[in-house]
Amino acid sequence: MLMPKRTKFRKHQRGRMNGCESRGVEVQFGEYGLQVLEPAWITSRQIEAARKAMTRSVKRGGQLWIRVFPDKSVSKKPAETRMGSGKGNPEFWIAVVKPGRIMFEMSGVTKKDAHEALRLAAQKLPVKCRVLERHAGGTH
Repeated sequence: MLMPKRTKFRKHQRGRMNGCESRGVEVQFGEYGLQVLEPAWITSRQIEAARKAMTRSVKRGGQLWIRVFPDKSVSKKPAETRMGSGKGNPEFWIAVVKPGRIMFEMSGVTKKDAHEALRLAAQKLPVKCRVLERHAGGTH
């Protein structure tokens, strides 16, 4: 599972997810990319599930890039605990993604295989996604 080795603070505030992504919106490394169309918190488990689905789909061929990293901790209080007594302990790690962000990239496989692999990865994520192709002048 992805998570930072160390962080400045153990517990993060929730923050906001308004607006669109300005960076990481073009296919940079591979030939095909999976673009997010909704804002969301993507957990490290979801990223791992999508990665496994993609690698299984292409039978470990081609090359894969993960363009997001879960660097924000989400804390939870134990079940049936009374209010008060401070913030809960960190339970899992998330990556905050906004619309337009490229989450995964692929290369070294056929167009049909890449589209199928990225479609399977998109099914593992809690957001709507679309597959992009890299052209000479960036994305379409």
